[in-house]
Amino acid sequence: MSLSGMTVAFKASCSSITQQQWWRPTRDQPQYGFTSLGERKFRKRPVLLPVKAISGKLDLDFSDPSWKQKYQEDWDRRFSLPHITDIYDLEPRTTTFSLKKNRTPLGDGDVSSTDMRNGYVNKDDRALLKVIKYASPNSAGAECIDPDCSWVEHWVHRAGPRKEIYYEPEEVKAAIVTCGGLCPGLNDVIRQIVFTLETYGVKNIVGIPFGYRGFFEKGLKEMPLSRDVVENINLSGGSFLGVSRGGAKTSEIVDSIQARRIDMLFVIGGNGSHAGANAIHEECRKRKLKVSVVAVPKTIDNDILFMDKTFGFDTAVEEAQRAINSAYIEARSAYHGIGLVKLMGRSSGFIAMHASLSSGQIDVCLIPEVSFTLDGEHGVLQHLEHLLNTKGFCMICVAEGAGQDLLQKSNATDASGNVILSDFGVHMQQKIKKHFKDIGVPADLKYIDPTYMVRACRANASDAILCTVLGQNAVHGAFAGFSGITSGVCNTHYVYLPIPEVITTPKHVNPNSRMWHRCLTSTGQPDFH
Repeated sequence: MSLSGMTVAFKASCSSITQQQWWRPTRDQPQYGFTSLGERKFRKRPVLLPVKAISGKLDLDFSDPSWKQKYQEDWDRRFSLPHITDIYDLEPRTTTFSLKKNRTPLGDGDVSSTDMRNGYVNKDDRALLKVIKYASPNSAGAECIDPDCSWVEHWVHRAGPRKEIYYEPEEVKAAIVTCGGLCPGLNDVIRQIVFTLETYGVKNIVGIPFGYRGFFEKGLKEMPLSRDVVENINLSGGSFLGVSRGGAKTSEIVDSIQARRIDMLFVIGGNGSHAGANAIHEECRKRKLKVSVVAVPKTIDNDILFMDKTFGFDTAVEEAQRAINSAYIEARSAYHGIGLVKLMGRSSGFIAMHASLSSGQIDVCLIPEVSFTLDGEHGVLQHLEHLLNTKGFCMICVAEGAGQDLLQKSNATDASGNVILSDFGVHMQQKIKKHFKDIGVPADLKYIDPTYMVRACRANASDAILCTVLGQNAVHGAFAGFSGITSGVCNTHYVYLPIPEVITTPKHVNPNSRMWHRCLTSTGQPDFH
C-alpha cells in the first residue's frame, strides 16, 4: 500500500561554499517529534547542512525570498481535508445536532444567540500546531525548517460540530470497528460515538466484531448498537467489540461495506489501522461511494505523529506505577537489590520516560530512541555497580524496543506486519545476573513485566475525558462530510488531520527535547557511551 506523506530532508553537497553551518534540530527530527530510526546515535557535534530543503514534494530554496509562502501553500494543500463534495455535487442541510433543548434560553431566543449557545465550529476555524518560536536551532527541542529557524505558521482544521451537515441522519447506517491490540479507553470511545450518532438522529448503528476481520470472516455478524447497549461498557477494560490484527484485502473490506450499505465507518486504532482506514477511504473514493471513513487514534505507546497524546497513554503510565512501586519495594528491601521493570514501547519510549518521571524512583531509563552500551567503562552495568556501592540498591525501567541493536534480530512479523522484537527485558535480566556473578558481588534482582496489565484496565479520568471528546468529534467530522481524517488533540486543541500525514512515521521521543532532559535530571543517569 502506497501512502503519501510529509518528509523533510536536506539536499546538495556539503562542499558548497554557499552553505550555512547550523545545528541539526532534533537528531533526524526536523519537526514535531519524529525521528529516523536509521540512525540511533545522538549527534553532539554541529552538522553542516545546505540552505535547501524538501517539504512533501516541494523543493525549497531558502535563498528564494518567497520560500516561506511556497512552504505555507504546500502545507495548506497537504493538510486540507478530503470531503465528499470532492466527488459528489451535494448541498448541505441544517444540522440536527442541537443542545438547545438541554439549555436554559437566554435573551429573546433569536437565531444568533441560539447558534452561539449551541457552540458550532465555523468551517474556516483553524488551530495553530506549532506555538514556540525558537530563536536558534541550538535551542533544546528546536524544530526548524530553515537555517535561521524562521517562524512559519502551521494551521490545522479545528474539530467540532458544524452548522451544516451532508447526511440525512435517519438514512445513515454507521459502523464502528476496533483494530490492533487492546488499549484503555476503547469502550469509552465506542460509547461516545454511539451517543453522539443518536444525538444527530441516527437509528442504524452497528459494531463490526474483531477488527477488520469482522468484515470478511464467516460467522462474525455485525452487532446492533444503541445507548442502552453501550451505556455501561466504559466501566470495564478491553473492547466491547473485540479486536484483532491484520485483515483482508482493502477491496474485500469495501465490498463488504457496499453490501452492508454502510455510510459512515469509524475506525479506532493505531498507525497500522489508520493506514487501513486510509486505504478504505481511497477505495471508496475510487468507487465513488458516499462513505465517510473517520479514524480515532488509539495507541498506548503515544506514537502517532502530531498528537499531543493518544488515549490510553495516561492510564498506561499510571498503571505502570504499580509495577515500579512493587519493584522499588523489592529492591529497597533487599541487600544489593535491583528492580527491573519492562514497559511497552516498540519504537517509542514515551511510556518508559513518563513512568520514570512520575515515579521518581528510577535510576536508569532506557528507551529505543537513545543508544547505549551495557558493557565497558561507560556502560549501564558499570553504573549499576556504582549505584549499589553508593545507595545500596537501584531501579531500572526499560522500554520493550530498547537495545534491539544489542540483540540478534528476528525477521518474523506479527499479523499487523510489525517485526517481532527480541525480549530486551529478559536479556537485561540475564546480563545483570551474569555480570555481578562474574565480579563476585551479590545482587538480588527482581524483574517485573506488566506488559498486558497496563493495557487491559479501565481508562482513568484523564483518558476517559479524551476518549469522550475524540469520539464525539469523530461523529461531527463524518456528518460535516469529511473522510480519510483522524480526530486528535494538538497543542491542547481538538483538530482533524488527514490520515496520510499522521502515518508517515511513528512519533518518537526527541533526545534533544526538554522532556527527555527532565527525565535524565530525575534519574541522574550518565551518557552510556
